[in-house]
Amino acid sequence: MAGRKDPEFINTLAGVAKIVDFVDRQDTWKRDIEPPLYIDLEGEQLGRNGSVSLMTVLVYPGEGLECIYVIDIYILGNAAFEVVGERGKSLKDILEAPERSKVLFDVRRDSEALFAHYGVNLRGVWDLQLMDSAARPRTEQRMLLSGLAKCMQFVPLTNAQKNEWALCKERGDRVWNPDKGGSYNAFNQRPLPAEILRYCAGDVAYLPAMYKKYASKSTRWRNFVFEASQKRVVESQGTGVQPEGRERALSPWTAEEHRMLDSWTEVNPRGGLLFAISGR
Repeated sequence: MAGRKDPEFINTLAGVAKIVDFVDRQDTWKRDIEPPLYIDLEGEQLGRNGSVSLMTVLVYPGEGLECIYVIDIYILGNAAFEVVGERGKSLKDILEAPERSKVLFDVRRDSEALFAHYGVNLRGVWDLQLMDSAARPRTEQRMLLSGLAKCMQFVPLTNAQKNEWALCKERGDRVWNPDKGGSYNAFNQRPLPAEILRYCAGDVAYLPAMYKKYASKSTRWRNFVFEASQKRVVESQGTGVQPEGRERALSPWTAEEHRMLDSWTEVNPRGGLLFAISGR
């Protein structure tokens, strides 16, 4: 990505330990204002019935200081989550620490895979897909969830940045996506194809900018979304069948939650006024 450090491919336990130490040094007091960790996973049929190949981690000490690492889970396996750094913490410790906020876009498959294959119980999660949905002013606008590409349209980036991001995603798709002539095995090829490395980096590169859109929302709104994010994690770890296809695109909000969001002025200024006038 233009103006950013190149993503670093990590295929040694020593490299993972250094990342863990780097994350552990980040402040926790501003965890909800500027979360230090943005994560995405890739693999063949990612989930409990598939496999994990790569974990992309963006560490965010502050704007302009971001570092992106792509960790080789395919080669390192469970050891990547268990190796301990100089500060006595492991990657599993970091992922399970509720005081260390971490941001994912649609946490469901990532959480399902981490729990099923490595016993990692994600905590302290903010799900950007849910944040995007809950910020929409009216019920009818919240019925369906948006994918990452759609949400990227509303991130304050230059046209050049957006075009570069889309191109990286398109090139990566052609390498790994079977529907576009690629193969899931691309995630397991070594050396890792450059298109895949850039594709992985693209999945997290602008998540901090996306998160900032919601950082100034009210406490009640943020609490609502945070609780919904934790609920998503718990549901992903259950034995029930995870939704697929169109069902997967349906928002999780109940009718009561839709009415509540409709009435909140920080979500729907006009709707909140109408609710106040009507006395509802």
